[in-house]
Amino acid sequence: MKTCAIVGINWGDEGKGRVVDLLTADYDVVIRYQGGGNAGHTVINERGKFALHLLPSGIFHDGVVNILGNGVALDPENLWKEIMEVTSRGVAVTPENLKISDRASLLLPWHRELDALEEQRLADKKYGSTKQGIAPFYSDKYQKKTVMAGELFHPEKLRAHLQDLMEWKNLTLTKVYGSEGCTMEALEKWLREWCEPIRPYICDTGRFLKAARAAGKSMMFEAQLGALRDLDYGIYPYTTSSNTLAAYAPIGAGLPSLRAEEVIGVVKAYSTCVGEGPFVCEMFGEEAEALRKAGQEYGAKTGRPRRVGPIDLVATRYGVEMQGATKIALTKLDVLSGMEKIPVCVRYRVDGEETDEFPFPTELEAAEPVIEYAEGWKGDISGARKWEDLPEAARNYVTMIEKAIGCPITYVSVGAERESMIIR
Repeated sequence: MKTCAIVGINWGDEGKGRVVDLLTADYDVVIRYQGGGNAGHTVINERGKFALHLLPSGIFHDGVVNILGNGVALDPENLWKEIMEVTSRGVAVTPENLKISDRASLLLPWHRELDALEEQRLADKKYGSTKQGIAPFYSDKYQKKTVMAGELFHPEKLRAHLQDLMEWKNLTLTKVYGSEGCTMEALEKWLREWCEPIRPYICDTGRFLKAARAAGKSMMFEAQLGALRDLDYGIYPYTTSSNTLAAYAPIGAGLPSLRAEEVIGVVKAYSTCVGEGPFVCEMFGEEAEALRKAGQEYGAKTGRPRRVGPIDLVATRYGVEMQGATKIALTKLDVLSGMEKIPVCVRYRVDGEETDEFPFPTELEAAEPVIEYAEGWKGDISGARKWEDLPEAARNYVTMIEKAIGCPITYVSVGAERESMIIR
């Protein structure tokens, strides 16, 4: 049995979905272990272009079992809409190839409303939420104020539980935010429209994983976002509300005794960031807009323009360490083609002193990038399939990053398609 986690090294948006899509053929089970519908993985294959938000990227491969683990913020409405979207385009989604942990908590109707109301209250101090209810969901989960998916099989107890939760939550909605609050009629409608359709997919995934391990099945853990968005080790408070690190994968997947033997960290050949918070290497003006357009840097979930910058070696080295990465997949190298010289953030300057260490979150706002330049290359490299096919300057750029972050770059992506990958 082999186990592998595919994780983001930076702020998210690194291209994890296309790496999962490429490597899934070598695995029997693919598991999403954290996060919710607040971010997306863009996958391009023979069926077209897909933006997945909850479904594991292994859903496109026949014979692969996909699991939504107990660590996921399970939004029944968004999940069912996503299932309908991919099935309408010829992708099979059945209880045989998609299994939902009965211990996954459900994102309830008021979570999105609370998310939007709080961002509105924060105004110019907002965290940059996608307003998908993720922070209120995880807050309620740790307060033990959510409903687990398995409760859908116990309708009478479920309704009593929902009634109690609604009365508690309406105190916040009505008295703190001045909202109308929720009703049992609305919850009944939510149960019928969105929860009933996903019920056939819910099962004891822990039992399934134990059996899969005993049978020697190979497993892949799929993460959302990146190390710098981790609740504990990221750029707090501008993080997500779950743990994005590979170390959490077995817990959020549903079998804590599993181990991720290999960790493939995904890094973009330049930096991007969606949302608020410190982004030391950020570029502005025409230079930034040119890079954004070349890389089509717009959020998979929100469509909002991503902030862009040169590759940040300080943040990337930190992310590699936090993830315990054993290999790196470098994506979007082709986007840099045609640049005469390529900026690289090699160090930070904090309080007048240069450092290679990633600072404490409070110090990040005052940090400045120290920029050096790598030689660029001309011509389209999207047709390259071997390391030797790349221009010397492109190979030098990759090896420079590899040396700086102390982790081998095994995969180099030169295009969005599944086959546009060089394996070193």
